[in-house]
Formats: sequence, structure tokens, C-alpha cells
Amino acid sequence: MPTQEPPSTPPKPAPAAGAVEYLSLPAAARLIAQVGVVECLRGLVEVLEQDFRRWNDFHKSARLAQHMPQGVIELMPIADAEHYAFKYVNGHPGNTRLGQPTVMAFGAIARMDTGAPEFICELTLGTALRTAATSVLAARHLARPDSRVMALIGNGSQSEFQALGFVGLLGIQTLRLYDRDPAATRKLVANLRGVGAAVELIECASAAEAVQGADIVTTLTADKTRATVLRGEWLEEGMHINAVGGDCPGKTELDAAILRRARVFVEFDPQTRIEGELQRMPADFAVTELWRVLTGQAPGRQGMLDITLFDSVGFALEDYSVMRHMQALGRAHGGLEALALIPALDDPKDLYSLIRAAETGT
Repeated sequence: MPTQEPPSTPPKPAPAAGAVEYLSLPAAARLIAQVGVVECLRGLVEVLEQDFRRWNDFHKSARLAQHMPQGVIELMPIADAEHYAFKYVNGHPGNTRLGQPTVMAFGAIARMDTGAPEFICELTLGTALRTAATSVLAARHLARPDSRVMALIGNGSQSEFQALGFVGLLGIQTLRLYDRDPAATRKLVANLRGVGAAVELIECASAAEAVQGADIVTTLTADKTRATVLRGEWLEEGMHINAVGGDCPGKTELDAAILRRARVFVEFDPQTRIEGELQRMPADFAVTELWRVLTGQAPGRQGMLDITLFDSVGFALEDYSVMRHMQALGRAHGGLEALALIPALDDPKDLYSLIRAAETGT
């Protein structure tokens, strides 16, 4: 597994006036390969915990979503006293039939004092990283410390990142894998063996089989439907569940009996009530926001026999965290480009001077 080494090229200087730092998709892929997926996730988990611990510093809102039969397009904003950040992201389960990813994303960070953008970043890979890192962060505080077996139900684009995070950072030794598309499971197995992941891989014939003997169960399915991927009668005492795939209205993965049986933790309660597995539950159903566990204001796992559930829908704070993490890595490893996005004007009231300069070639 690659480890984070000193930069092979000197860090680039800060961009010139009018330029914005930019991390492209190819540059992000090279950066992640150079640092290593597990090391990227390790650093990101720490950044996420830092940001969740200062939860009350942020101005928060549920994401803005435009739903259509084919999928959803969303904007996810967040701000603190220094920065405003947002992500554009889609979720179109049918895209794979068109040769396109289910999820595509980009984001930006801007200064609050001037409004000037500082960083623009691909977030297709970034979303995969931050989702896996958030799962690891939650499980670190909610799963049993002796957890060694994880079921991965749904073996699509997110699965490698979840697998590598839990194996590399939480000591998972066995992965029990299921996807209704056997090709997806074969892809996951090939990718994990390709990076030399030290883990036992068991391909299962059903979700029920995958769950047998698991300490942690992670659901990562993509269909925009009220599915029951995981049934209550399959659960065993002491399990931890990461429910990742249910992330918009009308899209769920869990039997409601699981929520009634488990202690449920969420990112941002108002958003999860609309988009998460909580859609199945009454408005007064009790949950705990994860930041309260991280700051010691609420208990996480209270006993070895607890069943804990992290109802993860993805929240804008996590996108801010991954952007600032990737920006720092990009600076350290010389991976950022400069975009001429903002006017650099001799007279800030004379925007038209840009047109005159273009006409004259000066």
C-alpha cells in the first residue's frame, strides 16, 4: 500500500491575482495514487473529526435538490466565519447503462470576507473518499472495537473506498460481499486484490448470506426506490450498521424494524428526516447527531450487545472537509493548477477594460 512520502516536486507558489487553485479529476487520481487511498482516508478522517467537533461554528442547511424520474441534482452549501463552500452533485442510477457514472460532482471554497473563490475541486473521487471516511469515523465511535468481519451489500463505485477504509483503518479482516450484479462483485474483488489488500474476500449469493457472522454491515445500493436490502430478522446483537445508500426522498434500504431495534445516529437531523432511513419513522423518532458523540455530549455505543445504526445521507460539512484536505495534499505534492477565473483589474470598477484589452491584444 502506498504511503505518504515527502513531495516529489516542490509545492507550487500561491496563485497570482485573479487565479484560483484547481484540482482536476486526473490530478486528483494521481494525487490519491501517490499518497495511497488508505493514507488519504486516514488524513481525511482526522479532518472530518476536527470539523464535526466545531459543528456549532457552521451555518447549516439541508441540501437543495431537484428530483426527476431519472435521478436527482443537488447543491450542498455550508459556511463558517471564514469560508463558504458548496458541492454540485447528481445521483442517476441509470447512468451506468449510458456508460456514465451514477455520481458526478465538483465543488468550491470561497472567502467569506470578500466572496472570492479560492479553490475549485473535482468531487467525484472526493465524494467517494469523504463518504468512506465518514463511515469509518462513525464506526470508530459506534462499532464494537473487536469488529473484524464486515458485510458489503452493494459493490459498485463506492465499495472499494469503504473496503479499504475499514480494512486499513479499523482492522477489518474479512469482507463478505454481495451485489445483485455478480460482475460488480468480481470488479470489487479484482480491485482489492490489485492493491494487495490484506483481507479475506467471501463472495456471497444473497444479502442474507453476506450478513451472517458480520460485526459491521454496510449497505451501498443505488436504486432510487424504497427497497428492503437489509431485514430486521438478519441482525445479531452487537452489530453496527452503516446505511449509506438511502440518501434522497423515496430511496431507502432498511426494514423499519431495524430502526426500531437499533440506536440511531445521523449527520444533520433535519436533512436525514427527509432523505434517510428516517423516512420510515414518525417525526418524533429519537436519533443522535454524530457531532454530539464526538464532542462527548451524548453517548455512542453503550454496551457490547447494542445494535447501532449510522443513517448516513452525506452532508455538506463532509464536502468542505474533503476539499480542504485535498487542497492541502495538492499543495504539498504539487498537484494544483491555477485557473484564471476572477478579474484582475487596475480599476475594480472598470470591468469593461477586459473587453478592450481582448480587442487590442494587450
